[in-house]
Amino acid sequence: MKRSKSSRRWLDRHINDPYVQRAQRDGWRSRAAFKLLELDQRDRLLRPGLLVVDLGAAPGGWSQVAARAVGSKGRVVALDLLPMEPLGGVDIVQGDFREEAVLSRLLAVLDGRQPDLVLSDMAPNVTGMQAVDQPRAVHLCELAFELANQVLKQGGTLVMKAFHGEGFDAMIRDARAQFERLVTRKPASSRTQSREVYLVGRGFRRPDSDGDA
Repeated sequence: MKRSKSSRRWLDRHINDPYVQRAQRDGWRSRAAFKLLELDQRDRLLRPGLLVVDLGAAPGGWSQVAARAVGSKGRVVALDLLPMEPLGGVDIVQGDFREEAVLSRLLAVLDGRQPDLVLSDMAPNVTGMQAVDQPRAVHLCELAFELANQVLKQGGTLVMKAFHGEGFDAMIRDARAQFERLVTRKPASSRTQSREVYLVGRGFRRPDSDGDA
C-alpha cells in the first residue's frame, strides 16, 4: 500500500529524530522516556521505594524510567489499552480503567496501597481536527485526575500530559484546587510544534481528607 505524503513526512521525521536515535542507542522503549527523565531532573519526581502508577504506559518508556529509579524496594504499575512487553519491576494491567473489571484488577494489584506518584502520558488518536482532538485530550486528563482522586496518597504527586486549547485553563483551575503546587512544563524532548505540555501537581489533597472543602 502506497504511503501518503503526510505519512512519509512523519516517517522521515521520526527516523531522523535525535531522541528516537538516542532511545534506540540507550535501550529505551520510546523517545518519551526522555520527557520523564527531564521532568524528573527538574522536579525530582522519582526516588527509590516509591509506588508509581503509569497510565497510557505502552510501549513502556515511562515505566522503564520509573522502574529503574524506584529500584527493588519500589514498584511500578503500568496500565494501557494496548499490550505491553514485560518489564522487570513493573506490574502490567491491560484494559480501559473506566471499566469496572479493569479498575478492579488495578486495585487488586495495588492491594490497598496508595501510590506516591501517578503518571499519565495518555494522548488521543489525533484526527488533525482540533475541534475533535482537544475535547478528547481534555477528557483523558479528566480520567487521569479522577483516578488520582481514587488512589493517590495524601501529599502525592500527579504528572499528566495536557494540550493547550479549549478547556485547558478550566482544567488548570480544577487541578490547582487539589494540589499545594501545580506547574506546567514543556520538556526539550517534546516536539516544538506540539501543543503538549505536562502538568506537575505536588502535595495532593485527598477529597475525603479532613479540612477539605
